[in-house]
Amino acid sequence: MSFSQRIVTLRKQRGLTQQGLSDATGIHVQQIKRYEAGSSLPTADALKKLAIILHVTADFLLFEPGEREPEDDMKLRFEAVAAMPEEDREVAKAVLDAMIVKSQVTQTVTRVGKTAAKEKS
Repeated sequence: MSFSQRIVTLRKQRGLTQQGLSDATGIHVQQIKRYEAGSSLPTADALKKLAIILHVTADFLLFEPGEREPEDDMKLRFEAVAAMPEEDREVAKAVLDAMIVKSQVTQTVTRVGKTAAKEKS
């Protein structure tokens, strides 16, 4: 379902007219109509207002189901970590943070190395 379809569906589920959604969000009714027609996308500020009034997350408005979720094997790991005592969760988060930084540094070093190699040739 597209962003525009989600807005229409959620607005109707909440019993709002386009004018009602406009009044609730402070977004001009013509802009609401453009969102619903699919001819315009909201700014971050407008997206936030829509998500609050429609009682959903901004991710729900923007992404398809599963598009922003981790793979199933990672979901199971995250659920296991979430069930751990606080102290163990903090250790797990620190390890994950370290692995993320390591990966980002490795990618940056690789990218810089490739750029340097191109400049030499």
